[in-house]
Amino acid sequence: MNPCTLCPHLCGVFRSKGETGFCGIGETPMVSSVGPHFGEESVLVGTGGSGTVFFAGCNLGCVFCQNFDISHERHGRPMTVEQLAQSMLELQNAGCVNINFVTPTHVIAAIAAAIELARKKGLTLPTVYNTGGYDSVETLRLIEGFIDIYMPDMKYADAEIGEELSAVPDYPAVNFAAVKEMHRQAGDLKTERGVATQGLLVRHLVLPENLAGSFEILDFLAEEISPSTTVNVMAQYHPCYKAASGPKINRRPTSEEIQSVREYAIEKGLNVLL
Repeated sequence: MNPCTLCPHLCGVFRSKGETGFCGIGETPMVSSVGPHFGEESVLVGTGGSGTVFFAGCNLGCVFCQNFDISHERHGRPMTVEQLAQSMLELQNAGCVNINFVTPTHVIAAIAAAIELARKKGLTLPTVYNTGGYDSVETLRLIEGFIDIYMPDMKYADAEIGEELSAVPDYPAVNFAAVKEMHRQAGDLKTERGVATQGLLVRHLVLPENLAGSFEILDFLAEEISPSTTVNVMAQYHPCYKAASGPKINRRPTSEEIQSVREYAIEKGLNVLL
C-alpha cells in the first residue's frame, strides 16, 4: 500500500500519508453498510443470508455503475481492522452463511488483517471475494488462504470497450489472468446442502449489442478455466449513472440477447445458475 501497488492501476501513492489514487480511498477502509443480504445468488444466501460488507470506493470507473453513490461518491464510514473483524463475528452470530466482501480489491490488505484477527476470535464462515474483476495476480497470491470463494465479474472481452465504459484499457488481459489465479487457488465451486463453501463463481452481465463480448468470455471459461465453471449470466443491466447519455448502452439488453448468451453457456457445458 505504500507506495500502493495493490491493484493493476499501480498508482504508487502513499496511502499511510493520506494520499489517494484511482480508488479514492486512503489507508483506512470506508464501509457503506454491513448486514445479512438475501439478494445474492442462492448458493450464497442459504437460510441466514450472505453477510455482506460493502466497501466504498472502487478501482473501476464504470459509467453504468448501479452503486455509484458507494463506488464513485464513496459514501461510507471509516472502519479499523479491529472493527472489521468484530463486524464479521457479529454477522456469524446473526446466522449468516458466509462473509461477503463487496468491492474489496483496493482495501484487501486491511481485509486480510481483519480475517486473520477474526479467525483467531472464532470466525469459521467461508469468505467471499466479490470483485469487479480488475485484480492483480500478485496481490491475489498474497491473499491465498484468506479467501474461500472467489466471485469476480467478467465484464469485457474487448480492451477498447473496457476503456470506454470502465476507464481500464487493459481489463480483458488483467481479468482473464486474475480469474485463472482465482481458480488455481479455489477450484470449481463446491456446495454443501445447497450453500457454497469454496471455489470460483463467475458473474457476467449481459450488455446491449454484445458489448461485453459474452461469447468470448464463455469460451475462455470453458476452454481455459474449467468446463465445470459456475457462471451467473446476469440480465439486470439497465442504464443508470451516466449510461443514459451513451448511445451504445442507453437501453436494456433484449430478451433475445440475454437468452442467446445463456444458451451458449449451456452449450459450452458450463454450470449456469438459474
